Amino acid sequence: MPVQQAPASPEEARFNPEVRETLYTVIVSKTPHISDPAMKNLFQNKNARLILFSKYPVSGKAKTRLIPALGPAGAAELQKQMAEKIVRTSTQFIDSRDIDMEICFEGGTKKKMKAWLGAVPRYSHQIPGDIGIRMHRAMANAFLSGCSRVVLIGTDIPDISETVLEQAFFNLTNNDLVLGPSTDGGYWLIGLNRPCADLFQGITWGTSSVFEQTLHIARKHHLKYQLLDPLTDIDTVNNLKKIYLKKALAKPYISVIIPTLNEADHIAAAIENATHPDSEIIVVDGGSTDDTIETAKKNGAQVITGPKGRARQQNIGAKRALGRVLLFLHSDTLLPLNYISYVFDTLMDRRVAMGAFQFKTDFSHPFMKLVELGANIRSQYFGLPYGDQALFLYKSLFDSMNGFPEVAIAEDFFFVQKLSTLGKIHIVPVPIITSGRRWKIRGPIRTWLINTIILGGCKIGISPEKLKSLYRLPKPKA
Repeated sequence: MPVQQAPASPEEARFNPEVRETLYTVIVSKTPHISDPAMKNLFQNKNARLILFSKYPVSGKAKTRLIPALGPAGAAELQKQMAEKIVRTSTQFIDSRDIDMEICFEGGTKKKMKAWLGAVPRYSHQIPGDIGIRMHRAMANAFLSGCSRVVLIGTDIPDISETVLEQAFFNLTNNDLVLGPSTDGGYWLIGLNRPCADLFQGITWGTSSVFEQTLHIARKHHLKYQLLDPLTDIDTVNNLKKIYLKKALAKPYISVIIPTLNEADHIAAAIENATHPDSEIIVVDGGSTDDTIETAKKNGAQVITGPKGRARQQNIGAKRALGRVLLFLHSDTLLPLNYISYVFDTLMDRRVAMGAFQFKTDFSHPFMKLVELGANIRSQYFGLPYGDQALFLYKSLFDSMNGFPEVAIAEDFFFVQKLSTLGKIHIVPVPIITSGRRWKIRGPIRTWLINTIILGGCKIGISPEKLKSLYRLPKPKA
């Protein structure tokens, strides 16, 4: 590709050590919260830096123009996946080169960013202001720390590769400016070998004229520049359709799987409560003789029939599921409002294997307060939530574990126990509301004792088949 350039003027000479020292003095004097030792440490960095501009994904607030096609969590999940891909590419790129990497982010915290993307060389918050102010400050800080070449990219360009990053840094050895134009009229990469604040001023950001306005300023300042090949950032449904298969767009983010057996009185509320633009509801019935199946269909759920057994029914539902995430919901349990936001945020932490909600029943009884407290302590501090707390995890992980063990009882206990060896079990600090009918029928103290005996029996190796009779409710008298 031919080099497009303009002659450099004397006043636009390279950013030399004397000028850098002057800038250091000015910024330190105007930034009292930055200590001299901290600034001196910055000057010991590598001489080139790759800056990734990123945003912590939040369901409903990320890639909002894609929500009609993907749903709130689906759009946030796309942003998450694209950022993860670019971070992997960038990490591989700098691994064997004298190049530093920084993730400059907005939203979230450093703790959340590290839990999501891992321990990259450095994280920093984007300062307030428009995108031009934020990019200029991030690049200026890199030059202030001693860098002689700085490249900044976004995290919504799927086609960014090590090759194009190599081209960008290589071209900065002979050019003042490198730009990667976007097909929408903006740019997906900007690289500089010295600060130039004017490149980020007077630009109508978010329009199709950003690239041309930037080039005009570069020519006005006699900057020697190089253009890279155009790439497409994913901001609209049309962009999405060009790069991703239409089939992928139809998939829900989460599949809510509800095993049932004669649950006509509860299933409608459970389905209505779980229905969301990001979800599909799959009811797996084990042979109901009441109106469970008809009620589930009437309320918009997919219905599958199969052999009785909660573990078996949940596994059948998981095989049919299209969602990236699976959530297993008891038919007498109501999820909290905006539950998908809690699920999405929980699974942003790459250390988390599975999540669940706090336990609460609709049975108002003094002893139940103790039961709920004990269940939540067990879940939070010992990592042992039960199935009535709406367990959720990535489908890929569930499949790799071959699903729930198909035992007569306590499949949730065995599943969680095995899963806890693979990662963290996170308890969302918001309760689900489950029916207290079982506690009402048997009495809260007796039910608690039975549950404790079953859990203890499973822990010492008693067969679930022998314990299942304890769990059965007495048949109602005629």
